[in-house]
Amino acid sequence: MTYNEIRKVFLDYFAAHGHTIVPSASLIPNDPTLLFTVAGMVPWKGILQGTEQPFAPRVADVQKCIRAGGKHNDLDQVGYDGRHHTFFEMLGNWSFGDYFKHQAIEMSWELLTKVFGLDPNRIIVTTHTSDDEATAIWKKITGKDAIRLDKDNWWSAGDTGPCGPCTEMHYDFGPEFAGGLPGSADEDGGRYVEIWNDVFMQYDRDANGNLTPLPKQNVDTGAGLERVAAIMQGVHDNYDTDLFQHLMTAVSDVTGVSRTDENTPSFKVITDHLRAVGFAIADGVIPSNTDRGYVIRRILRRAMRHGQILGHRGALLSRLYPALITEMGDAYPELARNEKHVLEIIENEENAFADMLQNGMKLLDAELPKLNNKILPGDVAFKLFDTYGFPLDLTQMILRDRGIDVDTAGFDAAMREQKERSRADTKGTRVLWESQTQLNATDDAAKYAPSDITATVVSILRDGEFVTSADANDTVEIALDKTTFYGTQGGQTGDSGTLCRDGAPIMTVTEAARANNIVIHKGTLTAPIAVGDIVTPVVNATVRQQTARAHTATHLLQAALRTVLNEDVEQRGSKVSPDSVRFDFSFGRAMTPDEKQAVEDLVNKWIAADMPVAHEEMSIDAAKERGAMALFGEKYGDTVRVITAGDVSCELCGGTHIDRTGEIIRAKINKEKSISSGIRRITMSVGTLAE
Repeated sequence: MTYNEIRKVFLDYFAAHGHTIVPSASLIPNDPTLLFTVAGMVPWKGILQGTEQPFAPRVADVQKCIRAGGKHNDLDQVGYDGRHHTFFEMLGNWSFGDYFKHQAIEMSWELLTKVFGLDPNRIIVTTHTSDDEATAIWKKITGKDAIRLDKDNWWSAGDTGPCGPCTEMHYDFGPEFAGGLPGSADEDGGRYVEIWNDVFMQYDRDANGNLTPLPKQNVDTGAGLERVAAIMQGVHDNYDTDLFQHLMTAVSDVTGVSRTDENTPSFKVITDHLRAVGFAIADGVIPSNTDRGYVIRRILRRAMRHGQILGHRGALLSRLYPALITEMGDAYPELARNEKHVLEIIENEENAFADMLQNGMKLLDAELPKLNNKILPGDVAFKLFDTYGFPLDLTQMILRDRGIDVDTAGFDAAMREQKERSRADTKGTRVLWESQTQLNATDDAAKYAPSDITATVVSILRDGEFVTSADANDTVEIALDKTTFYGTQGGQTGDSGTLCRDGAPIMTVTEAARANNIVIHKGTLTAPIAVGDIVTPVVNATVRQQTARAHTATHLLQAALRTVLNEDVEQRGSKVSPDSVRFDFSFGRAMTPDEKQAVEDLVNKWIAADMPVAHEEMSIDAAKERGAMALFGEKYGDTVRVITAGDVSCELCGGTHIDRTGEIIRAKINKEKSISSGIRRITMSVGTLAE
């Protein structure tokens, strides 16, 4: 079976077994603790932890993932074996309080042996030492005795919270390959390869390590598509499967180099990195010097360097991207849909890499005669990184051919010093709130039309600690069971206002923020407060109105840009504050003065027309039929909010908006500039600030 056939068979099987089939979520996770979507469970984390309600009892998907930075980093292994990838696809089926162990194991086994047709004798199963139930199920269904393992067969979201045992399925490639059974000292030899993992979330673990059965037990499964494809196609190396072989043919065509045993690692690196870079940029990641942008820039440059090892000069991944669309575009239409944008970004990065390499090599060549013991000092390696954008592994790769090492300890020390210099003095509190998994999501249904409601104080954070009460003049963050405040989200700054008790203000709220689905009211108390107190949240109506008109103006700005420039312009980010807008969009060059004036004039024409602005909730399918624009890379639920301004703008948006465009009063573009390859930024004032 080819990759396309395996995906279809997998999804068809689970659709026939009552699962709702959903498309892959973005590689950019809605999780500040992760750079990328690193596993199939990431999009469902809130449901699995009980902070979100499932939209269906059982679902199945094929999730695109990247592991190339931070805790989840497979980058350095790519190219030197047949198992590691930066980008991979995870087949998954999920039960949210529906079926549990018996049915999950039964479906896993049936799909592997009956549908995919794998030899049952070649499948080895493992269970957790404590999981007699799963062990007995395997014995009943298959007659197999599971290997009982401890650490490797237990899943946990963290030190506390949902957790439970796992059962894994491993494929035996045969005695011609080295390696022992799972759990043995030599299990990494390659003979036995894990292909499927069923996680049974059945306990909640408290701070003392005590396990309490969860009221709803979930199933989280995952099967690596690349490994399944290798087995189905009778090869041991993932890179010998159809998809990678076709991409390697494209590499040969572009570079003019035939693949040999000696240069195969470079072919593997290039084809793997092509997928990671192409998919990440198609999902909205922009190469940069920080966070996920830096990871993608590093991967792209690593691929370019391996192209040079093959003797290739000039553009590489941009010329290979059409082959990626050919191989994976049917399963992931965003590759073709965003082709122009992706190619523009990659080409800019490739040109920048060529300049960076030339300038960095001058510094490197000047330093080499000064070396002692053929070791490049760490501060020099860091200067290459900090000034010229050389990742450490690129410097090591260049010097390896010359028999020179790098003082990595010195590099790490220089990196730590820089981080300490740039580290903010104040500690963020978002992570603290996200640790409060026992809190229910805030009911903020009243945020679009604030009215008089009463709410209960459910949590108080003061000086980095959660407390049961706080005093007047304390600076605190407070969560309520319900609120009328709009918490910062989707680029819109949160509301300000007051919390009142018995008609009197007791807290000045400077901003409403969000952590997961909890709305946090930040500010200073004017009277004591305690958990359990009844309060009335009161939104500052003037500031709310200013923010709402700025947000509607943002929609008009995007429509004007698409009219004046072209319809390929897409939003890449925004910040909506009271009477001011920062809007990022995809465009390959600076706007001319005439273009900026034309955009501003068009926005003001629509403002003067005093068009009605409709706010409607509808199904995602109905919104698509209407032609509503979606934010690039954003994940939406089944029900969405659609904002329509006259006949010029129709967008999916969860922000607050005015009722008529005339309320905006006026708009004034202040500045337009580049912020990264292919991405421009406009700052704009609206309302009385614009006047």
